[in-house]
Amino acid sequence: MRNTLPAVALAVAAMLGCQKAKPEMAQGALRGVTLPNPVPRPDFTLTSTDGKPFSFRERTAGKVALLFFGYTNCPDVCPVHTANVAAVLHTMSWEDRQRVMFVFVTTDPARDTLVALRKWLDHFDSSFVGLRGTVDQVNRAQQTLSLPPVIADPKAADGSYGVSHAAVVFAFEPDDSARVLYPFGIRQEDWANDLPILLKRSHK
Repeated sequence: MRNTLPAVALAVAAMLGCQKAKPEMAQGALRGVTLPNPVPRPDFTLTSTDGKPFSFRERTAGKVALLFFGYTNCPDVCPVHTANVAAVLHTMSWEDRQRVMFVFVTTDPARDTLVALRKWLDHFDSSFVGLRGTVDQVNRAQQTLSLPPVIADPKAADGSYGVSHAAVVFAFEPDDSARVLYPFGIRQEDWANDLPILLKRSHK
């Protein structure tokens, strides 16, 4: 069932491309953008970097799942988001790290092969999950979150191109709902503040 994000949250989620966005003011103790209505954990299956089907809803059940749609050739948003999460996770206990899953879905399957995706993610953390599918499959997954479709920019003379994508990370809690998302501009200190809170809330 498709969930429609509130207009204010959708405006943040629809920030396309690798453009820096200033995060909204934190509500309560969390520093991410708190959603007025919970977003259900989406149910989609794509191929993971080990070549096997990965059901997002099933494989992330019971964990704090950080879901991000991006691509490995992204010059700023994707590596910054991914590096910030990795840096904070590396400061946490082994037990807490096992309760957090970072899932990166490529929006550029033409260039992001499973091998390329795995190599890129390993620069940050070998436990990070990389998923790949056709553009149609990825768009269907994004549609369940009311995110805009993949849009590839015209190729430059050297053959390079950018891919517009929503620059946000959804944080799904063990009750299968996301109540907060993280736009580009969220810093390591913000993740360091929020991840322990999300893990603590998961025990309630």
